[in-house]
Amino acid sequence: MSKRRLVSAELLWVGVLAVSACSRPAPSSKPELLGDMTAVVSVKELMESMIDPGSDYVFDAVGTEVTVNGVRGVAPKTDEDWAKVRIGAVTLAEGIYLLKVPRPLTPPGDVNVSAGPNPPELSPTEIKAKIDTDPVLWNAKIEALRNVALEILDIVKRKDADELFAANGDLDQACEGCHLEYWYPGEKERRERRRVAAVGQSNKK
Repeated sequence: MSKRRLVSAELLWVGVLAVSACSRPAPSSKPELLGDMTAVVSVKELMESMIDPGSDYVFDAVGTEVTVNGVRGVAPKTDEDWAKVRIGAVTLAEGIYLLKVPRPLTPPGDVNVSAGPNPPELSPTEIKAKIDTDPVLWNAKIEALRNVALEILDIVKRKDADELFAANGDLDQACEGCHLEYWYPGEKERRERRRVAAVGQSNKK
């Protein structure tokens, strides 16, 4: 190859590299907004400080109230009332997913009411063993509560107090279903024994 052609080839290659560099997107100087989440509190603290207070916005919105003048029905009536229900539903729908983030079950030193014979609650070690044995069930309990929260968000759009009353029952069932599985399963067994006994008594009549 002649010297002139060699120089031309080199210039052409330099030009290709320059065009390639110009067409390549510049690296972003903005920091990544998403990444690994680090838990701040335990499951028990998350429930006490976020999930449970959020559910109160829903539970307290409908029902009955006993006053000196008798029993009266309670239901959201104003936009402000419904806004509170929405706050509760959003808190539940978003907050319950935080249980998917690895975190301790209780604060350090807190073993629930799990000491002594026939304790009413499971210890954190026992709860973790149940979750580790069947993580699919743990996620199913999370999804069950989230689905109710999404249902309530939809009800808020229609401002239907009757539907909200029915959804309150669904919410109570979702919460209690998880508690009976992981917190005080002994109560679940006692309820089942009472149910079986009641069915037996009914069949004798």
